Amino acid sequence: MPRKLHGPRLWLRRAQRDNSGKLTHAAVWIIKDGQHRESTRCSENDRAGAERALAAYIGRKHLDQAQSGIRAPAAVPVADVVALYGRDIAPKHARPHETAARLEQLLSFFGADTLADINGDRCREYARRRRSAAAARRELEDLRAAINYHRREGLCSVIVEVVLPKKGESRDRWLTRSEAAHLIWSAWRYREVQKGQPTGRRSRQHVARFLVAALYTTRRKQALLSAALKPMEGRPWIDIDSGVFYGRPGAQRTKKRQPAIRIPSRLLAHIRRWKKNGQRFLIEFNGEPIGSIDKAFAANVIEARLGDDVVPHTTRHTGVTWLAIAGVAPYEICRFAGMTIEVFEEVYAHHHPDYMRGVDRGYTANRHRNTAAARQQTSPNVTKIFDYSNAAG
Repeated sequence: MPRKLHGPRLWLRRAQRDNSGKLTHAAVWIIKDGQHRESTRCSENDRAGAERALAAYIGRKHLDQAQSGIRAPAAVPVADVVALYGRDIAPKHARPHETAARLEQLLSFFGADTLADINGDRCREYARRRRSAAAARRELEDLRAAINYHRREGLCSVIVEVVLPKKGESRDRWLTRSEAAHLIWSAWRYREVQKGQPTGRRSRQHVARFLVAALYTTRRKQALLSAALKPMEGRPWIDIDSGVFYGRPGAQRTKKRQPAIRIPSRLLAHIRRWKKNGQRFLIEFNGEPIGSIDKAFAANVIEARLGDDVVPHTTRHTGVTWLAIAGVAPYEICRFAGMTIEVFEEVYAHHHPDYMRGVDRGYTANRHRNTAAARQQTSPNVTKIFDYSNAAG
């Protein structure tokens, strides 16, 4: 049985010396791929550079193979498919670095497979090895998208199905107004502790601003963190004169919509004051936009003594729930939050005061009609046209 070939990998070629001990060739990292050898030109101490060279080599190899024409699934390495998707589609995503990380995770498991190896058992094995079913599902969705894109490009002759883990239950946690107020004030008043002593540094006020902005706009976390207070290339921005929050210019249309919305007047007053005080971005820390708020948000939740089920996305869920409780028309809520009516009906409709009110009216109307019918049947003026007591036989 022939030995299974390994994929491209790094090999350290040791330093070479002549008979007198003089160095003739320094140690260097080499890329080995079957019988092919290629120098990375990286010294023994530059392992990181060698790994970058290997990644570039693999990318070139798989892109060339991916575009070599239509092939059967058994002849298509998953790495080719992922490389093509990573070049053509992933950079257009709202957070391409996150997509790239998910593709790396997929390659660590499926990198030696072909499309013919993708089946239910293989996908379930991947899900078992991941830290959570939700993470596995999101990554396998990327794999499915990559396979479908590869096939639509005319590079595979067969439809290959990716089996996804069961979708998790949607979060039902939302904040009451008192909980939200407590969370905001906890962040605003927090003073940083150093060497066991509170200082005058209020290092969570950006979390308070995030909470206020998120609750009153229902925007997703990344849209708020990247928002500017004037037009900037590649960023959503807020026109404080007209009070309109615009989505990222040129953004690809996805399920996570960012429609232009009118900012509620209570929030707009805050934003105008923030800009007057020198802010350039909606959420800032030390005068600069921030990439992640997760750690500070989680610390503030602990400080406020709320459960770990309160996460940044809870603010969006809360804002939509408040609008539903207030009786805002579902169509208007969906336009404002950038969601479909199907999602609203599945997750939020039961909070709306008009939820199934027609059913209640229907039963109430039937009760009145049945009462009227009963009065007619017992009235002395009603003539019996059929006697059921004599109907036997």
